[in-house]
Amino acid sequence: MNPPSPLVAEAATGHRPATAADGPGWDPLDAEPGPDAARCLGLYAKLAAGVTVVTARGPDGPLGMTVSAVTSLSARPPLLLACLRNGSRTLTAIRGNGSFAVHLLREEQSGLAARFADPAATAAERFAGAQGRQVLGVPVLSGALAWTVCLLSDVRRYGDHHLVVGRVAAVHVGGGRPLLWHDRRFGTLTGATGGEAG
Repeated sequence: MNPPSPLVAEAATGHRPATAADGPGWDPLDAEPGPDAARCLGLYAKLAAGVTVVTARGPDGPLGMTVSAVTSLSARPPLLLACLRNGSRTLTAIRGNGSFAVHLLREEQSGLAARFADPAATAAERFAGAQGRQVLGVPVLSGALAWTVCLLSDVRRYGDHHLVVGRVAAVHVGGGRPLLWHDRRFGTLTGATGGEAG
């Protein structure tokens, strides 16, 4: 049986397979059907999210990055999901060591969030002045609203990010208000929040 033609394959799968004419720089993500990236990012900007810093132990010391796409996945077993961009050093360290920490930031920690989000900042610059300790071999930052250390359960690529699923192995929850990210800027809650948790 002959393989389907590229046009047939495109109709069946919803996107066009690569051909020799596409050249070595062809990116299949650019050929995906639907709205362009700018319109999608405009939609995503309207999603309100808590701001977190994800850390891991790298070969030369601690690594970390700011992440807003983090959510609970399961209570039994306790699973957390984070979306990390492809090619990040933190993602590489997580895959290499099989563990990572997620810190939910307080409303007054926007400076810390910005530092860990700066693509030009080195790992040393990101961690400069930050107090912390090791928990299960993972760097944990002090002063977060809450933090957890997770053991890597699964990691899968979807588009330009990887979904990282971790099983919660240690957790600390404090009191206060979370730092939020909405419409491409930091924000805070204005209503009442719960009391201190242990």
